[in-house]
Amino acid sequence: MRYINSLDYLSKLNSMRIRLGLDRIRRLLKRLNHPQKRYATVVVGGTNGKGSIAAMTASMLSMGGFRTGLYTSPHLIDVRERIRIDGHMISREEMQACIEEVKRQVTDDVTYFEFLTAAAFLYFDRRQVDVAVLEVGMGGRLDAINVTEPVVAVVSNIALDHLTYLGTRLEDIAREKIGIIKPGISCVTAVRQKHLVKMFEEACLERKTRLYRLGKDIKVRNETDGIFSFKGIHKDYNHLSCPLKGRHQIDNAALAVATVTLLSEKGFRLENNAIYQGLKDTHWEGRLEILQKRPVVLIDAAHNPAGIGALCDTLKTQFSYRRLIVIFGVLNDKDYKNMLRKMAPLVQRLIITRPDSSRSLSPEKIFMIAQQYHCETVIVEKPDEALHQALVEAGPDDLICITGSVYLIGEIKRVYQKVHREK
Repeated sequence: MRYINSLDYLSKLNSMRIRLGLDRIRRLLKRLNHPQKRYATVVVGGTNGKGSIAAMTASMLSMGGFRTGLYTSPHLIDVRERIRIDGHMISREEMQACIEEVKRQVTDDVTYFEFLTAAAFLYFDRRQVDVAVLEVGMGGRLDAINVTEPVVAVVSNIALDHLTYLGTRLEDIAREKIGIIKPGISCVTAVRQKHLVKMFEEACLERKTRLYRLGKDIKVRNETDGIFSFKGIHKDYNHLSCPLKGRHQIDNAALAVATVTLLSEKGFRLENNAIYQGLKDTHWEGRLEILQKRPVVLIDAAHNPAGIGALCDTLKTQFSYRRLIVIFGVLNDKDYKNMLRKMAPLVQRLIITRPDSSRSLSPEKIFMIAQQYHCETVIVEKPDEALHQALVEAGPDDLICITGSVYLIGEIKRVYQKVHREK
């Protein structure tokens, strides 16, 4: 019951509220005696792929024998998914203890994300991790994660997202992401836009930070079925295996390998086996994850145009199907028009639904735009009913893809697991 009460307290903080800034989290961590300062950290930011990079980095470090914390967001089903050590979620008992301790020290009106970040830092300290891999929640410069002094900073890529909070230009967004790069450390990135690369180069020069770029300092050669070779920072690796589907995940895997290579210079030396096996064993739910076959049910956390573009590329190159049925729902700060524009040419049947969030976009608004495209479109308000309808309509050779929001695929996954437990 005490654990349930702790979750009730968390829910009252309102997980949808976003207030960027570091003053509140700094004051809270000071009252907790700065737990984040007692272990090394890696900070992973960017528009897309940062969760995958963080998971792969943590998996390789754990395989190498280092006690490794992993903090990510958002969760799909259980809030404890956000806080892990060596792949294992924080227990209910430890989660409740950390919540209660942080709660005792709260004096400001902190956000849900700030509170959970403090709880994660506290847990990692209590369990004496060697290193914690931290995924930025939003932006970077003013994100609660950015109170640490990382040994390596990673910025996956830059695309338009969270325009209300980060700005409407790529330069604005890049400036926020660059904020995680601290003086004297190493930064790894796959950013390719020339004007943004210049921003990164100038920032790293000013901060005396060494910048390693995918495509310049790090080279990747794709082979087949997720196998690739890595050539770059101090060492080359042949025939690495990326377990996550999609060509874009090879880039993410390369950034993760570059990160652990740089960490080797900071005392976290890994044997080759830890890199090969740790990467191969990475498990990251909700990213091109197949729930069943015949018909294929695929969930993917693409929630902006760049993510949808990567999803569509994967659907075209790595899947075969008779018809594509898409269940789609988004939050109201997303560029859903461009998401639909990228996706519509592939879709035969579009089922529009509403994620369970106060920030969800009205299905009617999506429907109005979807009508411009030549795919059958219907609104099914509740995600569980949308999944049921898709399964009824689909033939064994069709593919059902659920995308548009992490919150939506979390709901679908929860419903799917419940139905199959009951069978």
